Amino acid sequence: MSKFGLIGTVTSDDITYDSGRQYKGLGGILYQAAVLCGLGEEVFLYANCGYGLQTEVKNLTGGWTTFRRSGLNFVAGRGNRVFLRYSAQAKEREEILESPVPPLDPAGVLGELPRLDMLLMVFNSGFDITLPDWRRITETAKCPIWLDIHSLVLAKKLYEPREYVSLLGWRDWARGVDYLQANRQEVASLLGHPDHWPDESEIFGFIKEAFAIGVKAVFVTMGKKGVLVSTLKESRLVPAPEAREVVDTTGCGDVFCAKTLQLLARDVPVFEAAAAGVELASRAVVLAGVQETFELIRI
Repeated sequence: MSKFGLIGTVTSDDITYDSGRQYKGLGGILYQAAVLCGLGEEVFLYANCGYGLQTEVKNLTGGWTTFRRSGLNFVAGRGNRVFLRYSAQAKEREEILESPVPPLDPAGVLGELPRLDMLLMVFNSGFDITLPDWRRITETAKCPIWLDIHSLVLAKKLYEPREYVSLLGWRDWARGVDYLQANRQEVASLLGHPDHWPDESEIFGFIKEAFAIGVKAVFVTMGKKGVLVSTLKESRLVPAPEAREVVDTTGCGDVFCAKTLQLLARDVPVFEAAAAGVELASRAVVLAGVQETFELIRI
């Protein structure tokens, strides 16, 4: 059993599809926690969560025997409430955020860093932690770090659709990180043109810049195509198996991340670990929600 530290935000998701199908439930950093706990790993969660979600969170995670809650802080308010809409006409989903929680105080993470084998940072809201506090963590950590850019590239606005914005200062966030994850839309924002996806040469240019600041492996998720995995020595597209049915794609990148990270902690080679992550994510698309993800994976 390895010890994984997870930093992010617990969200309350309200998801709508063009078909009219809806799903409501907890999400955010709990997807990665569900995968790792299901695999029998010890998970230390560091996140702020609104009191309005306290009972729901405790009921959901009550059976996760390897889940450690000491870093989960309940704060005033309803918690991060997110409205997601998936449309066939849109390249990416539409997101509206209400009632965000304040950024995480890093003190709890810093105190427990020496006992962690891996650290995962996922920007579930974009408000999760401030850059100075994140830099304190990356400069202190001795264990490998995985960073998922995700919502860091969304406009910091509430009660209206959040558009993708440029984040040319992404290197400040990625410096000190071993593994970097982003999808094509997020890479477009990091390159300064969120209005259109990058071509192949731009993606590889971004990857080269990541290596220049010390990142060891980059994972660019490519939707149905799979994941472009790059190390200093080579790049490969790890294809995704064709899913028989797609119920909910929310959390698929999280499932990929958690499974890949688990295997990396066991010294499995990067491409082999990523292939296992892609395979598990392809099975998760037939499910909806965190608990179903946990039930699929638990050993």
